[in-house]
Amino acid sequence: MTDAQNTAQRLVVVGAGMVAHRFVESLLTRTGDPWRVTVVGEENRLPYDRVGLTSFFSGVTPDELTLDRSVLADERVEFVAADPVIRIDRGARTVTTRSRRTLPYDTLVLATGSYAAKVAVDGAGLPGCFVYRTIDDVERMRAFVAARSAQLGRPLVGKVIGGGLLGLEAAGALQGLDVSCTVVQSSDRLMSAQLDLAGGNALRRLIESKGIEVLTESRTTRLDPDRTGHVAGLEFQDGSYVAADVVVFTVGVRPRDELAREAGISSHPRGGVVIDDRCRTSDPAVLAIGEVASFDGQCIGLVAPGYAMAEVAATRLLGGDATFPGFDDSTKLKLSGVDVASFGDAFARTPGALDVSYADPVAGVYKKLVMSDDAKTLLGGILVGDASAYGSLRPLLGRELGADPVAFLLPEGGVEAPGGALPDEAIICSCSSITAGRIRSAVHDDGCTDAGEVKACTKAGATCGSCLTTVKKIVGQELAKMGQTVSNALCEHFDLSRRQLFDAVRVSGLTTFSAVIGRFGRGRGCDICKPALASILSVLVGAHVLDGENATLQDTNDHVMANMQKDGTYSVVPRMAGGEVTPEGLIAVGEIARDYGLYTKITGGQRIDMFGARLEQLPDIWGRLIDAGFESGHAYGKSLRTVKSCVGSTWCRYGVLDSVGMAVALELRYRGLRAPHKLKLGVSGCARECAEARGKDVGVIATESGWNMYVGGNGGFTPRHAELLAEGLDDDELITAIDRFFMYYIRTADRLQRTAPWFAELEGGIEGLREVIFDDALGICADLDAAMAAHVENYEDEWAATLADPEKLRRFQSFVNAPTTPDPSLAFVPERGQIRPASREERESGSVLIAGTTLEVRR
Repeated sequence: MTDAQNTAQRLVVVGAGMVAHRFVESLLTRTGDPWRVTVVGEENRLPYDRVGLTSFFSGVTPDELTLDRSVLADERVEFVAADPVIRIDRGARTVTTRSRRTLPYDTLVLATGSYAAKVAVDGAGLPGCFVYRTIDDVERMRAFVAARSAQLGRPLVGKVIGGGLLGLEAAGALQGLDVSCTVVQSSDRLMSAQLDLAGGNALRRLIESKGIEVLTESRTTRLDPDRTGHVAGLEFQDGSYVAADVVVFTVGVRPRDELAREAGISSHPRGGVVIDDRCRTSDPAVLAIGEVASFDGQCIGLVAPGYAMAEVAATRLLGGDATFPGFDDSTKLKLSGVDVASFGDAFARTPGALDVSYADPVAGVYKKLVMSDDAKTLLGGILVGDASAYGSLRPLLGRELGADPVAFLLPEGGVEAPGGALPDEAIICSCSSITAGRIRSAVHDDGCTDAGEVKACTKAGATCGSCLTTVKKIVGQELAKMGQTVSNALCEHFDLSRRQLFDAVRVSGLTTFSAVIGRFGRGRGCDICKPALASILSVLVGAHVLDGENATLQDTNDHVMANMQKDGTYSVVPRMAGGEVTPEGLIAVGEIARDYGLYTKITGGQRIDMFGARLEQLPDIWGRLIDAGFESGHAYGKSLRTVKSCVGSTWCRYGVLDSVGMAVALELRYRGLRAPHKLKLGVSGCARECAEARGKDVGVIATESGWNMYVGGNGGFTPRHAELLAEGLDDDELITAIDRFFMYYIRTADRLQRTAPWFAELEGGIEGLREVIFDDALGICADLDAAMAAHVENYEDEWAATLADPEKLRRFQSFVNAPTTPDPSLAFVPERGQIRPASREERESGSVLIAGTTLEVRR
């Protein structure tokens, strides 16, 4: 041992989790002093990313979850695995491990974290009962499921007790093991600590749309074994009983403070080692950080405050001046396909606080901003179904928005801060407390040129990744100021833009997400690149959206090929090409709506929408519609929606050409065509424009000399009229031009970019587009024609294909043990002359008031 090592500060860190790893990393990267650091862990593995635990079930290995190995490989560090500390001797300043090894310390850091709690009921320890906390937990669960399902000869039935953040992730993990799953929540809504009732209800619909059942206000009182001693079912407080082959407890965590209590270090009565704002305990030689630390009477099981404590503790040991600011309990759900975030004063507890809400039940979106009493300062928010604005809004907590709050809640990606510039002191990465100023410094001072380099340099986005979109925006803004080229990478997992990725997949011939990311990307993917690549593969491969691993990439509605509504039911929209439908078809739709109690409405796209279908009813409804000559209207995808038409020359005395016939031909040609965003067309039989063609992505208007074609209309929340691309086209010329326009757009547009903004950014404008489509200026017209021909040739009705595949039909079961039996407690009452489900309060009272009339509820 050298003299330097003899005189070095002896530091023992008890615990080897994410917070302990961050503390050691922060300490040693900021000093060259000869520290002697000993990290003592309980698990027989290096520190790993517990936030990404669910990805273990999608093929990620424990090694891939391991945190930066170089930290504990530092020559100043000794890592002790699988030998936990069992005693602290404060007088001798030593700790003793399970193997009876004694380790001296000058400073002791407690980072023991917490343990997963179980419900204190009989049967909680039966075989088949698990907690969801460590890699060892999930490995045991996976092994049990494989063995037990083989033993029983069937898929298992799972229950997750606890409907918080971790419970929903555990439910997703069980689904990944082919276990049908129910989340059991004792309160009235999911994630009740983060979401209000409206947000919880919106989340419930999203979760149920993924095939996960949800039971709220259900308190477990007992778990029963079967004849072999394995768990067989749960009994609830109301006496009801449900079957279960595997049970996962996610009812919270408890701080592991037993070492501190036994050593006489001050601990809070509700649990946790008491610390001050410098992370010091009642013993000046002992610090506590992470989930074991109690600050202001609270222990929080989130990584962000743990990291903040780690930085404070490291700064203090290095002689700096830092204090812990308190808990930031902002959260973002990491379950694939379900976007949820909560931040700040989400429940509007601040005196005078105002709520600004936006809800789109058709899209499954609920958003709320909590504002100060003058509606200027952001106090908090809830985002369900679309949390894309989280990265922009979270840094603005406590600041004036500078714009109408409603503007921040609009769909399709939200908006960035007014002017696009966040103040330097705004926290962008709450996990690591990285400010906008630090990110700008990484670009200007550290030479970072993209979000990936900034993440490596500052740790912004290295934990949960929810801030990466904002990080990317800031990096792009700073590079633009410096006159440098801004990266247009799709996300952190792909350096390619969507356009480049489309070409890469087309040329390589790869057909799965795992193959594409393995060759052209890195990591496990995210909610940005997965749906984008699903769309690309749909165009290039043409496989069914529920085939193979690509089924896991789809957005919420695509998972069940129907639109989820705000009450958890679905709407079914059969295709009526050009708005044309026969009397027999109308009768069939009416009979189906009547038999299943569906609310019917004529849509703006000249179709009949049927609302109120339950998940398990969808296949039966599809079957009857298909028998009547209908097919999927693709109202659920980023694809062709409708081709609207007037009656044209067939009936109208002003009609010049057969607009109905052309609309039918176009809709049948482009049905099922996936794109960066949804597509709509309109065909008007004369200049009177009854089909509103110039408000569509492609508009067609009949004239005496042929069809006039307009492009780039619509635009979502920034509506614009389409521009004239060509005049006097005959039928074949028109179809060829539309083929090429759509395929060119699909190949070159950004993710979720509609034709209007795509066209506005197109190099050369309308003239450049004419040269591409009619003059073949890029030499790609043959490729575009062939791609569209392949789409037309390979089209299949997704509803019919699903009905023919038993494996796909398994997705459409609400209750595994009774897939076709309706819930006997579900009652219906008339609404608008039709029916709707009665609320719980209405069922309990026995009556409901509608339009001033009290109606009896059927029981």
